[in-house]
Amino acid sequence: MNASTIAAASLAAVIVCAAGPLVARETPAAGAQFLVAQAATPARTPDVIFVPTPQQVVDEMLKIAAVKKGDVLYDLGSGDGRIVITAAKRFGVRGTGIDIDPQRIAEANENAKKEGVTQLVTFKNTDLFTADFRDATVVTLYLLPRLNVKLRPKLLNELKNGTRIVSHAFDMGDWQPEKHVKVDGRDVYFWTVNDLARKKFGQASTDHK
Repeated sequence: MNASTIAAASLAAVIVCAAGPLVARETPAAGAQFLVAQAATPARTPDVIFVPTPQQVVDEMLKIAAVKKGDVLYDLGSGDGRIVITAAKRFGVRGTGIDIDPQRIAEANENAKKEGVTQLVTFKNTDLFTADFRDATVVTLYLLPRLNVKLRPKLLNELKNGTRIVSHAFDMGDWQPEKHVKVDGRDVYFWTVNDLARKKFGQASTDHK
């Protein structure tokens, strides 16, 4: 075997080894292979790192929003999908999770499959600031204070009156919540979209900069 052949063989071995972790998981369909392979390549750097919402906080968020059959729930920055999946399993509501990180979308889809709610939930790998969620009746958040304020005009101008918004940990700046509760030391905030809030807080703020 000459030097060129040895070099080519070595390069092939490196490529196979590097690809190994991406295909090590069970991937029964071509689409699933693509999803796993792309999992480490978000469209852009996520605005927040993924920190799961504790299940007791998820439960309180759904309770304070009075989620019920017939609601359409969107979780913005949905992570592993637990809020959307819990709502679908417990109340039979349709839900959509939005996350910019493909790894989180892959995890959420796998969790939905395990919980048997794939017919009710959808997870979209997109930017929450450009996503269309106008049909929501409930929106849940676990972002950062500046991101909540940045998102506020979109929520108020695109959502219909009566849509309920619930945020874990962070408020909406000077848009005061209608309810604020503590769960094991964690904050949960609640608002309802209405004309007054839209008029007062519907313009883009500089507070998030």
